[in-house]
Amino acid sequence: MSIYRIKQFYWSITAKIDSNDIEIINKYLNKKEQDLFKKLSEYEQKHCVNVTRDIIKFCSKNNIDSDNLIRAALLHDIGKIYSKLNPIEKSLVVMIDNVSKGRLKKFKRLQKVDIYYNHAEKGYKLLKSFGDYNERFLYLIKNHHNDYLFGDKELDILKKCDSMN
Repeated sequence: MSIYRIKQFYWSITAKIDSNDIEIINKYLNKKEQDLFKKLSEYEQKHCVNVTRDIIKFCSKNNIDSDNLIRAALLHDIGKIYSKLNPIEKSLVVMIDNVSKGRLKKFKRLQKVDIYYNHAEKGYKLLKSFGDYNERFLYLIKNHHNDYLFGDKELDILKKCDSMN
């Protein structure tokens, strides 16, 4: 296990949403999205805000229009509202997935395993059902873990910032 995974675990057990986080959430999400966002566990909310901060910095530094990407960053893990993994459960799933070289995926009937692997698709379907989002935005949500897709600037930025947090 890498030191980075240990840092991620520490970040998740110490995560607290603060006033600066709330300012970002309120700036970029409408009321309905904020209510949905609040259904995520606090450490997932913090993760999404941290991904968003990194995207804001990257886009600002590289003069990239980022409003769509910022909203996608805040909502990219929204599919996790269907079954919350606490930090210990998530760590166990990540370790077992790593040791089993992805064979854990065949146990998708277990709700927590299903969410780990399929939260992007679930989030995509949830947001699509509202009818308020363009296909580009939904594409970013749906594909933020698809490693076989590369060369899409916005998606690559989202995946990079997600993996750093």
